[in-house]
Amino acid sequence: MAGGVPPQREIQIKVHSKKGGNSVYPVEPATTTAGGGGGPTGVYREIKHFKKWFSWLIPTFVVVNIVTFFVTMYKNNCPKNSVSCFAGFLGRFSFQPFSENPLLGPSSNTLEKMGALNVNKVVHEHQGWRLITCMWLHGGVFHLLANMLSLLVIGIRLEREFGFVRIGLLYIIAGLGGSLFSALFIKSNISVGASGALFGLLGSMLSELIINWTIYANKIAVLVTLVVIIVINLAVGLLPHVDNFAHIGGFVSGFLLGFVFLIRPQFGWVSQRYASNAYSTSAKPKFKVYQMVLWVISLILLIIGFTSGLVMLFRGVDLNDHCSWCHYMSCLPTSKWSCKTEPAFCMSEQTSSQLTLTCSNSNKTRSYPYSNLSTSQIQGLCSQLCR
Repeated sequence: MAGGVPPQREIQIKVHSKKGGNSVYPVEPATTTAGGGGGPTGVYREIKHFKKWFSWLIPTFVVVNIVTFFVTMYKNNCPKNSVSCFAGFLGRFSFQPFSENPLLGPSSNTLEKMGALNVNKVVHEHQGWRLITCMWLHGGVFHLLANMLSLLVIGIRLEREFGFVRIGLLYIIAGLGGSLFSALFIKSNISVGASGALFGLLGSMLSELIINWTIYANKIAVLVTLVVIIVINLAVGLLPHVDNFAHIGGFVSGFLLGFVFLIRPQFGWVSQRYASNAYSTSAKPKFKVYQMVLWVISLILLIIGFTSGLVMLFRGVDLNDHCSWCHYMSCLPTSKWSCKTEPAFCMSEQTSSQLTLTCSNSNKTRSYPYSNLSTSQIQGLCSQLCR
């Protein structure tokens, strides 16, 4: 019996649910085998341009942030450096008094020693590294938990989609952008936290949707959802003691970086590339014109923005002098709270039996039945008095 004509190999495109069913990507048959008298069986594999990555970098970032917090608390050593501590049973890991740090964390002095963003030290003591180190520090347990949960939800999804290299670079650069923007406005207080980098990831999700617009289904629903989430998060930044400048700077940086790092080839180009010559027709461009335009504009804006920002920072420019209303972007004063967050300074008078402090900001005075206190212990009492 003569053998039959072998069936032609077909390139098949399957639509898979991804990102909540809002994107499609092609797969191709990896092998074609003939089963015992039956037809060919296709074993499909995902094309590398749209493959899912194993997420390990974002979980590593989470671990680094948690370890750094424990090191910070160990160095803080509240029982030695403060006259009272919260959760004293934790020993040197106990927290500063709730009136001093309601986030359950270390003192501002400890955070500054660990690398918090202090503009004066960055500009006048050439400690530019604080623009990066402040991203790995947190003000307390509540601050740490909120940021790390957000990082796991947002970051793992992005790393699985785009890989650790692009998401890692995006996280660091967006965090730097948040620190830089914050430093141009906030001159007197220290700043810590991964919020700038997190908002960078959030901004990149929006730009990724825009630059890859043609490969999405349910575009409007996804866009509206993202915008609502972004608006809510930025609105929270209007509360006191939250550095919304870092949020805004990180978001804008991440938004522009998303156009640069998260651009995808068009669906038609990918499917054509993996099709045989017999099935290819006219050549299709890898990227659409609007994608390339957004890529170029975003890259130019990033270079100009970071360069001009760093120049202004190290020249000691205070953007509040050029924008009388910009401070409202970080804190909106109401009858319920005040936006005054000047650092605490106190005049001290110590006798053999007591210590008297007078807050320079509010002129409040209080006496304490302590003697022979260390400088850090006096500063802790001053912080509580001036709140």
